[in-house]
Amino acid sequence: MNTILGISAYYHDSAAALLQDGVIVAAAQEERFSRVKGDARFPHNAVGFCLEEGGLDIADVDHVVFYENPLEKFDRLLQCYLHTSPGSLQSFLAAMPKWLSSNLWMEKEICRELGVSRRIQFCDHHLSHAASAFFPSPFRDAAIVTIDGVGEWATSTIGVGEDNTITLRKEMRFPNSIGLLYSAFTAFTGFKINSGEYKLMGLAPYGRPVYKERILRDVISLDESTGAVTLNQKYFNYTRGLTMTNEAFNDLFGGAPRTPETDITQREMDIAASIQEIVEDAILAIARHALDLTLKDRLVMAGGVALNVVACGRLAREGIFPSIWVQPASGDAGGALGAALWHWHMVQGKPRTPNPDDDMRGSFLGPDIPPASPEDDEMLTRLGAVWETLEDEALQARIAELLADERIVAVARGRMEWGPRALGARSILGDARSPRMQAHMNLKIKFRESFRPFAPMVLAEHQDEWFEPIQQNPYMLLVSPVREERRIPLEKEAEGLWGMDLLKVRRSQIPAVTHVDYSARLQTVDAKRNPFTHGVIVRFMELTGCPVIINTSFNVRGEPIVCTCEDAYRCFMATEIDALVVGNRLMLREEQKSRPMTAEERAQWLKRYDLD
Repeated sequence: MNTILGISAYYHDSAAALLQDGVIVAAAQEERFSRVKGDARFPHNAVGFCLEEGGLDIADVDHVVFYENPLEKFDRLLQCYLHTSPGSLQSFLAAMPKWLSSNLWMEKEICRELGVSRRIQFCDHHLSHAASAFFPSPFRDAAIVTIDGVGEWATSTIGVGEDNTITLRKEMRFPNSIGLLYSAFTAFTGFKINSGEYKLMGLAPYGRPVYKERILRDVISLDESTGAVTLNQKYFNYTRGLTMTNEAFNDLFGGAPRTPETDITQREMDIAASIQEIVEDAILAIARHALDLTLKDRLVMAGGVALNVVACGRLAREGIFPSIWVQPASGDAGGALGAALWHWHMVQGKPRTPNPDDDMRGSFLGPDIPPASPEDDEMLTRLGAVWETLEDEALQARIAELLADERIVAVARGRMEWGPRALGARSILGDARSPRMQAHMNLKIKFRESFRPFAPMVLAEHQDEWFEPIQQNPYMLLVSPVREERRIPLEKEAEGLWGMDLLKVRRSQIPAVTHVDYSARLQTVDAKRNPFTHGVIVRFMELTGCPVIINTSFNVRGEPIVCTCEDAYRCFMATEIDALVVGNRLMLREEQKSRPMTAEERAQWLKRYDLD
């Protein structure tokens, strides 16, 4: 058997993925094991999981592939420092020790971490992204677009995939980058780079794009024929310093960046709306250019910017490409999978037969929580857990009953999701019809900002009855508006509301998942990819007439999504979740022997994640 281990590490979201004879056997991010969000360290735990899932020792692996080329990246860093010195001296001195001691000798470093002596293969960063997007996709041929902050030199690429070959035809190069542009505004509005971009996207509908003209006039130029952006380095500091923006940027937008965790003002809302619209315009222009360059009628995407679900939803609705497929793990973690697939198809030349449903197996590629196990029973008993064990159909019915009664149910069962989205295996579920549910889940369950929207899970067969028609979306990667007939007309006194006051308005029959612009970050659930969750929603619909429920990731703000049975129980007891499903066990909050945390204990628990 031919086995390939793909690895991404040392920047953010370290991960590992394993192929056996070209089949994706396992993939996981290191953070899910280490409990350090965005963990960039070498993914020892993720590698160990993948090897165990494949029944292998590291000595049994035929090929190890890293997701980027460290020598090319070092070349970019050196040239950047040379062109920006002496202003970049502080940044240079901070970066060089790690590069000179380990990063430049990446093959030796990876071998040391793995405890082996062997050759390591290296795949260019954006080629890894492209491979992760095209090779698992359901398409025999397609245009490929990758967009992120920066890899070696490229910040976005346009390519074409045909059978088992990828050709990258055009690239945008550092320092011009849509990803870095969006990250700069993420930091300026007080959110954390590489994780807060989702917050900026969620904040955008509360504002007006009043800064759009100013950004296009002073900060960047956008070529509407190609989507290429040129960033005016007068306003940025990332090529020479340790921050994204500078004083000139502050002056342009009326003052210093927002301090994290302070109140969000109208300025931040309007900035979010402005940059979101610009990024959407750029992505649409790149897509049109990709169509002209490749003459393909299908598009695949990856890279961190491909996780901007609002932009991808608009792209799908514009109809530039009739079919779009986005890699569920589009960020750097997905590069581990892409690097392995690149080696299988393009280095070894192995043929490819597209799967009409894609090759991602619903993205359930991580560690498993089985229906029952003696080890988990022992651990739960030690923690004071009380449960009943039910067969699948009975458990689905009980979950549906709890949801219909407006109770919040967390689910941890089966193999964990690959990528940043919870898709039912590590999810918190709620009643989308409830007007109080969004605020309650944000503040009492997730401990996060009240403005952030929740995603709807909808039965695939009823999708078009509740949302504007869009292609199937099993990985929650496209936004679609709620259908007009499901909306609730605004009362006259609500017409003048703006900003956070919009949260007070009930906007549709499913208010908990309807954002203030009537959009929804949709996940379609079908019986083939996700049979258990599909069964839950079918039973919920039988009780309520509604085929839509809330789905949010099973974690609190700042913590990675829960991985194990123990992670799930501890998170359950630290929040106000009403019921927990672990495997085929059902636990009700009021029946637990261990009392829920007090406010003081919860504060200490949250302090681990700097959330206090």
